[in-house]
Amino acid sequence: MSSHPAPRHSASEPVRVAPTPVVLPEPWADSRLTVVVPTYNEAGNLPVLVSRLMALDLPRLRVVVVDDDSPDGTGEVADKLCVEFPGRVEVVHRTRKDGLGRAYVAGMTRALEEGADYVVQMDADLSHPVGYVPQLLGTLHATNADVVIGSRYVPGGSLSEQWGVRRRLLSNWANAYVKAVLSMPVRDVTAGFKIWRSSALRVLDLSGIESTGYAFQVEMHYRAYRRGRKLVEIPIHFEDRVVGQSKLDGAVALEAALRPLRLRRAERARRHRPPA
Repeated sequence: MSSHPAPRHSASEPVRVAPTPVVLPEPWADSRLTVVVPTYNEAGNLPVLVSRLMALDLPRLRVVVVDDDSPDGTGEVADKLCVEFPGRVEVVHRTRKDGLGRAYVAGMTRALEEGADYVVQMDADLSHPVGYVPQLLGTLHATNADVVIGSRYVPGGSLSEQWGVRRRLLSNWANAYVKAVLSMPVRDVTAGFKIWRSSALRVLDLSGIESTGYAFQVEMHYRAYRRGRKLVEIPIHFEDRVVGQSKLDGAVALEAALRPLRLRRAERARRHRPPA
């Protein structure tokens, strides 16, 4: 079990959500919205994240937690949250750690099956500030976009001061590399905080997604772009994780480097394939 106890708040105290969420008009605030949160060893962070999401003025917001059999008991923590927020929190229990991409596909598929009109991707480590969720939803409605990306690299976006020079250089290099290979008009192509229309996710064919690690973000953006979906970026401040360690390892980094080349090759093959 985790050595980090889950922070709790008194029932009489309002849950603090930062930045201060925008107030959406009632038709937008009443959207059927599902937040998909993959977890692996996030027992300390998950209750904080879910409490902040539940505090938003979005009455039809639901959370689908996808846990990869975390040894620190995150799955059990998620089950307790289902009891605390009945009908609004659900858990998909997977039997092994199978990669971020596979977890997102499982969660998004469940969200679509259960009637979500909009699906948010969000990390469990508190690096994606909950207060931006209404802004993502409002921007999607206002611009008629298919996906709105919370971007670190558009004007107004920023990174945590705790990010060192090496991490900043790596992140900037990764974005520059992917954009050079795939020619996408997206500044933060590796971003993991975004909202999708359900219709766009269905067009992307989730069952055909090949990426298992962080390259999943790139593949989703590229599929959306090549299929003519409208992508919009809004600036966010990206926080550093509060508890736990990064899940990035050598195999994940290698996939992230090779996947853009494979995506470009597959897209060229698709374009030159004779019609059936």
